[in-house]
Amino acid sequence: MAEDSDLEKTEPASERKLEQARESGDVPRSRELATCTILLAAGGGFWVTGEAMLRQLNHMLSAGLTLERAHAYDFELLSARIAGSVGDLLLAFAPFAGILMLVALASPMLIGGWLFSTDALQPKFSRLNPLSGIANLISKNSLVELVKAVGKSVIVGTVGYMFISRQMDAVLGLGTESIKNGTAHLGHLMLSTFMAIVGGLVLIAAIDVPYQLWHYSHKLMMTRQDVRQEAKESDGNPEIKAKIRAQQREMAKRRMMSEIPTADVVVTNPTHYAVALRYADGKMGAPRVVAKGADAMAARIREIAAEHGVPTLEAPPLARALFQHAELGDQIPETLYTAVAEVLAYVFQLRSFTKHGGTRPVLPEELDVPPQLDPHNPAAIAAALQKLTPAASTDISTGTGAPATPENGTTK
Repeated sequence: MAEDSDLEKTEPASERKLEQARESGDVPRSRELATCTILLAAGGGFWVTGEAMLRQLNHMLSAGLTLERAHAYDFELLSARIAGSVGDLLLAFAPFAGILMLVALASPMLIGGWLFSTDALQPKFSRLNPLSGIANLISKNSLVELVKAVGKSVIVGTVGYMFISRQMDAVLGLGTESIKNGTAHLGHLMLSTFMAIVGGLVLIAAIDVPYQLWHYSHKLMMTRQDVRQEAKESDGNPEIKAKIRAQQREMAKRRMMSEIPTADVVVTNPTHYAVALRYADGKMGAPRVVAKGADAMAARIREIAAEHGVPTLEAPPLARALFQHAELGDQIPETLYTAVAEVLAYVFQLRSFTKHGGTRPVLPEELDVPPQLDPHNPAAIAAALQKLTPAASTDISTGTGAPATPENGTTK
């Protein structure tokens, strides 16, 4: 069942897949919207420029019916006149054609945007497969196109019938008007009917645009396996990345182990934590952590320290605080300066005693470690739980549900 769910297209298309589809020329398009906008622009453009255009055409018609004798016997003059008439005709239609061209170029911006791709021009022999053609004829998309065609026919027929039936008296009265007035009135009726029918097509476009957007997103949906495969291709194989991270951790571990012989002291828990510190007077602003580890790593740090004669000091609260709040290679926190200073002072005195003799230094017992820095201190646990759930900290304060601490159980 899990494998079947991974093969079902349940995930939305990723940005990469949308980009690949766009590069191949596949973007959402609505032919109904493009047709509707161009027809509206044609009607509006004719409404604005129609009078001037008809006046210019009337003038050209009158001039074209007049022919001078010289033009009839001179081919060059006749050619120049015909060229001038064609030029006047183009100028007459230029505003109307310019409006249509601008709308045709701007209509793709309404859905999908402009797209220039040569992939759609490349021949695909799969389109010649008759089985694919038959499948397309009975597909869901073909059914939708059939419904849209029927809807357009019904809307155009209904709107046209209603508008013309209301203007029937005006149509019948055209025969009683003069040629000039009747022609103008007929043009007005035709333009009004055209705009009413195009206005009805707006309903089809308003339904088709959301459908095309849904159909496009549904078509590009991905399976979970596709998502994982894309993640591998874009971000790299997780198994390879895990191996690289493991190698990086191993290299960092080896570098850390090589720094232990240079440490001045190793502070231990005594068994669960170990933190190696180094301090060079005049070269460092504060002691630095050169190595740290827990459990097996802590045991290995102690072994290397013993092999190279690095002193080890058991200070559980300080070891836990350093392990929790000091990063490898960084200086220790300022709040631990006093405790670490006592430890280093003991180590340097012990080193001097070993070389020159004298009074053996006293091992520090009570180090000044702030309770809130010790992760196993009840006060630090209560403060941490207070940030997560106030109820948990209440249990700590009342003694119920308290985690294991040095007072109530075994700790690391």
